[in-house]
Amino acid sequence: MFAQCSSRSALSTSFIALALSLILAACGGGGGGGSGASANTGSSTSTNTAAPAQPVTNTTSSQPALAANAAAVTVDAGVSSVPNMPFVSVTVCAPGTAQCQTIDHVLVDTGSWGLRVFASQLPASVALPQEQDASGNKLAECMQFFDGYTWGPVRIADVQIAGEKAASLPIQVIDPSYNTTPTDCTNVGASRNTPSALAANGILGIGVFKHDCGYNCVNQAVPATYYGCTSSGCTSIPLAEAFQVANPIPYFATDNNGSLLALPAVTSGGEASLTGQLIFGIGTRSNNGLGNAQVIGVSASNGTFTTTHNGTTYSRSIVDSGSTGVFFQTGALPVCASPNSAYYCPSSTQQLSAVMQGANGITASVSFDVGNASALAQTYAGDAVMPLLAGPAFVTSSIFDWGLPFFYGRTVYAAIEQQSTPGGSGPYVAY
Repeated sequence: MFAQCSSRSALSTSFIALALSLILAACGGGGGGGSGASANTGSSTSTNTAAPAQPVTNTTSSQPALAANAAAVTVDAGVSSVPNMPFVSVTVCAPGTAQCQTIDHVLVDTGSWGLRVFASQLPASVALPQEQDASGNKLAECMQFFDGYTWGPVRIADVQIAGEKAASLPIQVIDPSYNTTPTDCTNVGASRNTPSALAANGILGIGVFKHDCGYNCVNQAVPATYYGCTSSGCTSIPLAEAFQVANPIPYFATDNNGSLLALPAVTSGGEASLTGQLIFGIGTRSNNGLGNAQVIGVSASNGTFTTTHNGTTYSRSIVDSGSTGVFFQTGALPVCASPNSAYYCPSSTQQLSAVMQGANGITASVSFDVGNASALAQTYAGDAVMPLLAGPAFVTSSIFDWGLPFFYGRTVYAAIEQQSTPGGSGPYVAY
């Protein structure tokens, strides 16, 4: 179930697209999770000092008109009718040209790093150059998620989202026909190499790190990660960070120290869709101030912090918009009967609380509700917004995955490693 992902603790690369069987016959895409943390160069947590736990009440207000650093985010039926998936449109161009393609329904994922789009979404006119390392190796990547992987070449593109642009950025073009997929990649889990299997037309990884593998891949070949390819096949290789698939945000000319995802509150057990904003930068403009948000420092090596719930401490916690529910293991909630056993099914909606503690010592209490997933699937059949979904799927006893239900009614920040912000240097999350 868990595998080391791009040499970081892969639970921070954790896209989970799970469909309730009563809504959709098959599961959506997978997500990554692994053990062991890699060293990261020069990263530091926020400089804030410890503070006592306090309730978090900041919620999104009515959304202003879109600014140049803001993109509309929709939670809707998307590609495969999987609930709780936030989407944005991304424009990909051949470097330095006007040959571009705008791709819609790209998943906004604060739990991974880098842009991944399908070759099938790019017309022949948008010819992206093959990335090669310093030795001339043609690069490909196996990107691991919780229950599967994507495979394809690393190519160079100009990436534009709203009014922000990252020039000549390494991205993964998901293409199962590229060369021969190595066995150590296919052994990771299910193939997520089509939009229907991934439940999206791509993934925009905008978490707290700059590159999807980091320092550990520089000095050693990490299995099922980066490859140098020839006509005879692909071989696992080490790779300098400059050549790795990159989070586009730190490569914007401005607003490049992080982002915030603002989604409206949901007052019922389900809604057909909703619209929010993805805003780039933290404290760089009038629309992205940190305000009174609680700054939760995360590990500089794997992006995790600690959550305590019902007397249990989950030492490897993440805030992850790419997960369709709040995922954690507990004996206090009954698991749904098969085939919905990925989720919890309490007899009535449970009002719960937890305490987050960051690597910087800051603590904050969080309230959240968990509903009966099977009943919700019947009552709100076809709705894309389901704020009460939670379950034990794909996580170990040490992991608490604050998925998209956590984001509803909140403004959630992700500050990028080594970048200065009003809340201190990244990496951190805040809300």
